[in-house]
Amino acid sequence: MSQPAQRAVVQSLISKYINKETLKYVFTTHFWGPVSNFGIPIAAIADLKKDPELISGSMTMALIVYSGVFMRYAMAVTPKNYLLFGCHIINETAQLGQGFRWLQHNHFGGREKAAEAALKVNANKSA
Repeated sequence: MSQPAQRAVVQSLISKYINKETLKYVFTTHFWGPVSNFGIPIAAIADLKKDPELISGSMTMALIVYSGVFMRYAMAVTPKNYLLFGCHIINETAQLGQGFRWLQHNHFGGREKAAEAALKVNANKSA
């Protein structure tokens, strides 16, 4: 692609995406609320690799309900806040994963399986 054509493409993209309306949106709570809220799903995704003994069942349930409510809110406001909706879809998915891990560990034999595995490892070390 020639240099003038590249310049025209770049200029077109800049005028399309970096304009007064976009900058006005970036400086609103409609943008920064969801952006700052992304810390919750990021933490939940990172916690998916941690020991299920550390999961709080009541907090996980609260976050599942919270994300469900705010998904609805994101679509009820005008204009619709798709960034907030996306944030809560991700959080809902991660929290449901955490909730499944908590149920598996505390109510469906996960704790016993972990104890048996620890005993086997200790038995192999001492042999």
